[in-house]
Amino acid sequence: MDCRILKIALDTPLDFIFDYRWQGDISILGEPVAGQLAIVPFGRREIVGVIVEVGNSSDLPQDKLKDVLGIRAQIAPLSAPWVALCRFAADYYHRPLGEVAIPGLPKNLRTLKSTALDRALKKIGKDLAVHDATPAGMTVLNADQQQAADTIAAAEGFAPVLLYGVTGSGKTEVYLQAAVQILMRSAQKEEPAQILILVPEINLTPQLENSVRARFPGVMVATLHSGLAEGERMMHWLAAHHGQARIILGTRLAILASLPHLKLIVIDEEHDPSYKQQEGLRYSARDLAVWRARQLAIPIVLGSATPALETWHHAQSGRYRKLALPARAIKDAVLPKVRLIDMERDKPADGITSTLIAALKLRLEKGEQSLLFLNRRGYAPVINCDACGWVSNCTRCTSFMVLHKPEHRLRCHHCSLELRIPKSCPTCGNVDLQPLGRGTQRIEENLQRLFSQARILRIDADSTRRKGSAQAAFDSVHRGEVDILIGTQMVAKGHDFKNLTLVGILNPDTALFSHDYRASERLFAQLMQVAGRAGRAAQKENGSASEVLIQTRYPQHPLYAAVIGHDYDSFAAVLLEERRHAALPPFVYQALLRAEAKELQSALEFLQLASECIEHPGITMNDPIPMTMTRVANVDRAQLLIESASRPALQAFLTVWIAALRDIKTRARWSLEVDPVDI
Repeated sequence: MDCRILKIALDTPLDFIFDYRWQGDISILGEPVAGQLAIVPFGRREIVGVIVEVGNSSDLPQDKLKDVLGIRAQIAPLSAPWVALCRFAADYYHRPLGEVAIPGLPKNLRTLKSTALDRALKKIGKDLAVHDATPAGMTVLNADQQQAADTIAAAEGFAPVLLYGVTGSGKTEVYLQAAVQILMRSAQKEEPAQILILVPEINLTPQLENSVRARFPGVMVATLHSGLAEGERMMHWLAAHHGQARIILGTRLAILASLPHLKLIVIDEEHDPSYKQQEGLRYSARDLAVWRARQLAIPIVLGSATPALETWHHAQSGRYRKLALPARAIKDAVLPKVRLIDMERDKPADGITSTLIAALKLRLEKGEQSLLFLNRRGYAPVINCDACGWVSNCTRCTSFMVLHKPEHRLRCHHCSLELRIPKSCPTCGNVDLQPLGRGTQRIEENLQRLFSQARILRIDADSTRRKGSAQAAFDSVHRGEVDILIGTQMVAKGHDFKNLTLVGILNPDTALFSHDYRASERLFAQLMQVAGRAGRAAQKENGSASEVLIQTRYPQHPLYAAVIGHDYDSFAAVLLEERRHAALPPFVYQALLRAEAKELQSALEFLQLASECIEHPGITMNDPIPMTMTRVANVDRAQLLIESASRPALQAFLTVWIAALRDIKTRARWSLEVDPVDI
């Protein structure tokens, strides 16, 4: 029997690597290696961890160590670069290594029984595809697209590229044709290659997957996102881990997948805030992707019509190469004309102006599709009593209960509390309660009254709760079975509706007055993205030019002028200059300490102690303040913003600071977010 000391990362909040003994016959069982999964006892439980180091000694006496119960030898070890990626993420975001490495693995791989694993391994062995990278039915690219694809495919070493293309410019075709060149070149050299393409949301994966599978019939394609059933997710993860899947599509969690032959990373819609995880390990998939590309010395493409200001700044400063696609890919398809509707002159009735109603009627007569965009689901944001002023506040949060009329419910979108709609005012008994404001359900009701013969469809988080319902809804739009589509941000990006020629945007003004310094950047991106759904096909002979109508009370606002001109360059230049003068990202680096407690004062007191517990030269420590949404699910929340002009200085401070925070006795729960996107 041989004895080894295995250092194992476990999914626990303790920031330790745990030592275990492995005693086994190497001649029979083989030498344990870093990257293998091991089953170990932990307290009264048995859990799965990742071996990160194999040695012969421990700082603890060997008789105090527990024995490894088993090793998952039936799958290949996770690679050293993958472990290094997890180590970097753990260090940068200041979380235990196990909290990074383990949750990224399929749930069935983390269970103690190996039945599901053995079944999946057997199935992927049968489903092994012929790795023929020869494409089928390739689209002919225009000159700008071809140059971009060739440049990406020919890049050597770490080569970050911003693919800056207007909506409908064919960025996906560039990704695919660059992938073709890389896969075929690797096949000629008899070297395996893998391509990772990330999209910001689950509902964008089916459309992309269909395109990829049609284009690469001889290549195994894997998809990785949280919407997959656990068995399916493990199948796809194993196919990627063993190198069988050559093209991997996924959302942000796919950046932590095991990809031993990775040769190209693509981040589509790289500006999207969905790439930032908002719970647990609050990582940026985009930023980790850039680090992973640098680690592996491979090219990475960040594609967007409205790049994040950080990405744009890197391109302007020469850190990233910028490749431009200034025109739409389809011949005779042009960007839609954007017009503003002054709501002070054209007063809306039930949320829709007469100008927009007339435009909708015209598109219906021509047999063309229209989209109304309102980023507010439900029927109305609140109901109130005119007699006494009562409003439908959530009893557990500092927010309103949203009226969902079809379900006859009031629902809090923060804590998920649901209540029946009261028959009378809880305060004064008045039975005449009125909805205030408008959500997608109320707009849908109004459109059904205005256009009773039209086929109207609403797509939002409420209408697509059942698995597969979102894709079914989008498919019906693509088949031409919908005349007017109403939707939230779910419909704003990535979808290619060939017959959609009119976009109406309702109530965008609220973002103009947000306290969040990123609000204008996000609003501009949102407007440009949803506007880009119009006019993506060539104009018909009898058709009218595509257009975007924005209802606003502030038609003179400079943001709308930039949207009218489709002028991201000038808009970004102004925003970057404002950020520079205000010392905001990307010219400063931030971290956010959050605290939660039953009483707000407890959270604020902890943050005050945190701000004073160690010296912080070169670090700006702002005052503790309540969060904008102060109370959620009966828990009060506060925050403390830390800033520095130097990223290394901030990281060095955080390492020391977190150790000091752990020594503070408090009942408040706290968490740290590096590079926060919501402040």
